[in-house]
Amino acid sequence: MTKEPFPHGTTVIKIGGSTLGEHDTTIADLVELQKEGVNPVVVHGGGKVITDWMAKQGVRPVFKNGLRVTDAESLKIVVAVLAGLINKELVASLVGAGAKAIGVSGADGGILKAEIRNPDLGFVGSVFSVDVAPIQAIVAEGCIPVIAPVAINWTDDPEYNGTLLNVNADTAAGEIAAALSAETLVFLTDVEGVLDRSKRVIPRLTRRQATQLIGSNVIAGGMIPKIEACLRPLKGGGMSQIIDGRKAGALRQSLNGSPMGTRIG
Repeated sequence: MTKEPFPHGTTVIKIGGSTLGEHDTTIADLVELQKEGVNPVVVHGGGKVITDWMAKQGVRPVFKNGLRVTDAESLKIVVAVLAGLINKELVASLVGAGAKAIGVSGADGGILKAEIRNPDLGFVGSVFSVDVAPIQAIVAEGCIPVIAPVAINWTDDPEYNGTLLNVNADTAAGEIAAALSAETLVFLTDVEGVLDRSKRVIPRLTRRQATQLIGSNVIAGGMIPKIEACLRPLKGGGMSQIIDGRKAGALRQSLNGSPMGTRIG
């Protein structure tokens, strides 16, 4: 008999690069969630580590609207750090804590197919296809998928078709959550949530309110792709939340209904 991959619904958890190394209880929370049958699917970033490695190579990071501009040389660093170092460190931490986890990138099994829609960003992909079968197969084996946001470049240009693209981790998490019809999408960040003009946390946002705040520049920079990603699963009835991942027990508390951060939807 085939094991049902998601008997208790799906929870997609995006671990921000800025919180890596400051996990607090995130790893322990994921281990407990797996034991409880929550079926976490982890998508991770690694922006801070990528920037550190770029500095070692004398490469200056450039961002536009919260997205990293990625030229050919930067892409090599991005892929090596995301799909290599960070992905395997996370898997090792989870396994060391008692979980079963398998690390992959979005290129593995063709999970993420993307195209370049904004040439000004360089080799940054916009995801148009998510194959959930490899993710479901990992979960069916009782393992946590740990996914690095690297995609396959799917283009009619034979020179670039089948090459790699950098994908914003927030965007990747939103697309994966939508494709899995996830019940919950949680962003673990290094901020308390979405802030208003007075720097107070906004506890709840509707789709319309979120769009208005982006238009009025209250939501700006790196928070823009987070909010846009949060809106993706809402079409399927899911719920998204942005919380401070540095706080002990934050992940489990948020999934247990404790009010924290900003809820979208």
